[in-house]
Amino acid sequence: MAPSNTPLQWIRPPRQARTQQSLERLLDAAETLLRDKSFEDVHVSEIALRADTSVAAFYRRFRDKNALLYALHERFSDAAIATADEVLRDARWENAGIREILESIIPFLIEVLQSHEMLQRAVYRIALSDETMRERSLRLRRYVLGRLSELLLMRSSEIKHPDPNHAVPFALVQAGALMTEFYLTGMRDSTLLPSSDKKIAEEIVHSCCSYLFSDE
Repeated sequence: MAPSNTPLQWIRPPRQARTQQSLERLLDAAETLLRDKSFEDVHVSEIALRADTSVAAFYRRFRDKNALLYALHERFSDAAIATADEVLRDARWENAGIREILESIIPFLIEVLQSHEMLQRAVYRIALSDETMRERSLRLRRYVLGRLSELLLMRSSEIKHPDPNHAVPFALVQAGALMTEFYLTGMRDSTLLPSSDKKIAEEIVHSCCSYLFSDE
């Protein structure tokens, strides 16, 4: 729990324009279906049915299913930025140290990745070869990790690493890479590392703190 005693929550900015309503229904329908199956296994007819519209109406909005994925990722990115702005506010963490911040933020990031796993897995795979998707993903990562880096660097007196300005983003990128491997690539090996999500979060926090608090 954050020091302010308010839980960390995913925030979706309001989109109230009437022209957005049919689009939002399609995006909501797709997101709901992605909770149970991969993007490749979701069919346009299923999306249209759940959105209470027609396949023809879907194609008036999107040229194909990949165009839908772009729209889903844009909405996710807007929500992620709004969430980062709220969750990483300085005032929320006024009396917290680095370990306490990470003990709240890392499990929250894992929770977000899990709740959007199929969407983010599809984005990850397409971004490997699609420059537009890759650049948006990189901008989002830079923003979130940049905000978190700033928050931790405000507590640089706790850091024993000789170069805090390098060490903090390095530790966070390393943690992000591990979470990407576990939750986005579909390659999580429970035989090699049979850990619960809680244990993984604890080990990521321990790894970051051991690195930042060491003067070697």
